[in-house]
Amino acid sequence: MKLIIDCGSTKADWVIIKGDKTIKKFQTEGFNPNYTDKNNISSIIINEAGYKSYIQDITEIFFYGTGCGKTQNCNLIHELLKSVFDKADIFVTHDIMAACHALFGNNKGIACILGTGSNSCYYDGENIVEKAVSLGYIIGDDGSGSHIGKELLRAYFYKEMPDELSYIFEKEYDIEIMSIIDKIYHNSQPSKYLASFSKFAFDNINHEYIKNLCKNCFDEFIRHFVLIYNSREDKEVSFIGSIAYYFQDILKECLENQGLKLGKVIKNPIDGLIEYHSR
Repeated sequence: MKLIIDCGSTKADWVIIKGDKTIKKFQTEGFNPNYTDKNNISSIIINEAGYKSYIQDITEIFFYGTGCGKTQNCNLIHELLKSVFDKADIFVTHDIMAACHALFGNNKGIACILGTGSNSCYYDGENIVEKAVSLGYIIGDDGSGSHIGKELLRAYFYKEMPDELSYIFEKEYDIEIMSIIDKIYHNSQPSKYLASFSKFAFDNINHEYIKNLCKNCFDEFIRHFVLIYNSREDKEVSFIGSIAYYFQDILKECLENQGLKLGKVIKNPIDGLIEYHSR
């Protein structure tokens, strides 16, 4: 049996497969080892009951995780998984490879992530041969849920948001400034908190102000994460992630303005990963 884990900052999808059959699917809280401490990660992994009855049968584990571009983070995840699955071969890699495998299999293309965070790469069907610089939620993550959330908060507090939207915003969220600052700077998952405001953008996307705010976020993403591959012949850009999925109409428009085409859009890569690892 194989265990496949696709772990984002917000949630993690776990699937146990045997050959081409799915044995069990379940979800846990997600995490990013750049911001989540070892004890919290350990609690999520080790205390999960979903895999307990299959421990002795699982021979391979494929973990795809946000924040796992760093060797030390990969080693941490490997260590925690090995403490449970001591007989399994364990492979830990970053979430952008999950995007490549889910979107393209063994074909080439530009793979992008637009979820809580953002990233992109050029995949040749086997390896990532070119990759964008990922700067994290404070100075990077262009176009992501955390970016949209940050822009909404700035617009509200700087009084740039139209009054009718500010009124709705106040009704839906706790917008006491010290509470927000505390959750951003003293929370174990600040990017997840910021991304939670992106639902407001989706719910009010027909308002011109919100539409333009999202367009600006996606234009920044395209400039920093897509146009860097201009030397490549591919003009089709594919995505995984909830932001890409729910905002794909605006994303498509922004890409077309740059002479690019929207390719596949997958909300959750886990189904593509099941197919990839069932071969």
